[in-house]
Amino acid sequence: MTDPTPLSAPAHPSSRDTGGDAPDGAAPRTVVLDPPAQPREPSRKQVWMHRISVFLFVLVSAVAGVLLIILPWTPEWTDNYLLLSYPSLRVLVGSGFFRGVCSGLGLLDIWIGFWEAFHYHEQQ
Repeated sequence: MTDPTPLSAPAHPSSRDTGGDAPDGAAPRTVVLDPPAQPREPSRKQVWMHRISVFLFVLVSAVAGVLLIILPWTPEWTDNYLLLSYPSLRVLVGSGFFRGVCSGLGLLDIWIGFWEAFHYHEQQ
């Protein structure tokens, strides 16, 4: 028959415990775990790297968002070299619905970037 406690750890070879009682009347061995370590304060380098990464994320999000808002409504959006050989794709990209979706993604991109900037905090 199998052991009813499947997650029990195997006994140490020097202290073979057969029935729950320790040999020679000694108390059973217990293991005391160390308390969890206190979280360390981030170094100045880590703090500045985090600040720079948040700044770059906000900058890239804002620039990409502004481009996605403005660029679909300019003539360069449909009159570019890449779309000249695909007339059906040019019609799709030139439709108002597609341009509106791209501008909406631009607004969403700006929103995400500034939300990240407003909710930035030093302590993690």
